Amino acid sequence: MVLDEGNQSSVTTFILLGFSEYPQLQAPLFLVFLAIYTVTLVGNWCIIVVIRINPKLQTPMYFFLGHLSFLDFCYSNVFTPKLLENLVVEDRTISFKGCMAQFFFGCTFVITEMFMLAVMAYDRFVAVCNPLLYTVAMSRKLCALLVAGTYLWGGLCSLTLTYSLLELSYCGPNIINHFGCEYSAILSLACSDPTFSQMACLVISTFNEASSLLVILASYVFIVVTIIKMPSSGGLRKAFSTCASHLTAITIFHGIILLLYCVPNSNSSWLLVKVATVCFTVVIPMLNPLIYSLRNKDVKETVKSFINSKLHSHSR
Repeated sequence: MVLDEGNQSSVTTFILLGFSEYPQLQAPLFLVFLAIYTVTLVGNWCIIVVIRINPKLQTPMYFFLGHLSFLDFCYSNVFTPKLLENLVVEDRTISFKGCMAQFFFGCTFVITEMFMLAVMAYDRFVAVCNPLLYTVAMSRKLCALLVAGTYLWGGLCSLTLTYSLLELSYCGPNIINHFGCEYSAILSLACSDPTFSQMACLVISTFNEASSLLVILASYVFIVVTIIKMPSSGGLRKAFSTCASHLTAITIFHGIILLLYCVPNSNSSWLLVKVATVCFTVVIPMLNPLIYSLRNKDVKETVKSFINSKLHSHSR
């Protein structure tokens, strides 16, 4: 909807096209995304509960993993419900305020997760390279500060980018060629000069991606050097197993971000952008709990003992 006010007009609602150009795929996509969404919510919630109930998991690594699961849980709730709704209803509108709120929270959780993964890399560096000083170096206070810092920085960056979008004028068309309020899709609808918004996005996204990757790469360079120097194969295997899950999560997360950076900004590339964004917003939050639970002995043992205790209590 567009409201006219004298010579000025402003958009009050947006229409999310989503995957409406493929009507025959609406029902199959709904079922697939609903299944992924269910696994995401259950998987991440289970990780959080498992970490809470097992005293053995009250360590910095699992403290950060719990927050990573919380971020994935929240992030999947920003985009997926609206995506599912738009696959089954004809009215695919979203209010201007709702669109900006969706962008703000989605952006906050993405940037926070980006730095949470960097913090987890630093944690693995301390655990492998300074195992005797690990509990001292990664104190509760430092862990809390690191986590608070990631949330604060994510919120601050997102607030800046959302403000840059709110400063623009939107006078139609109001059709977003996406399933959610993604930055470039919103920006393409602006009818005022988007230079400041584009510069803000470029500076913030480049700084965040470069700095988080730098921390991760530096941490793993030291980890690899330390592993190579280990005399026993048992220690080497243990060190590698503690990092394998995290490396897998990092590769998928940053791989899709870099893919989105490389996609040219043209009408023909919007389908690729949508598919990559689906992987980012829907699939990654489901993969992280699977990656960490399937490869983690402590998590699997806790889940088994929890299920067994519940079964015993019901059988009595």
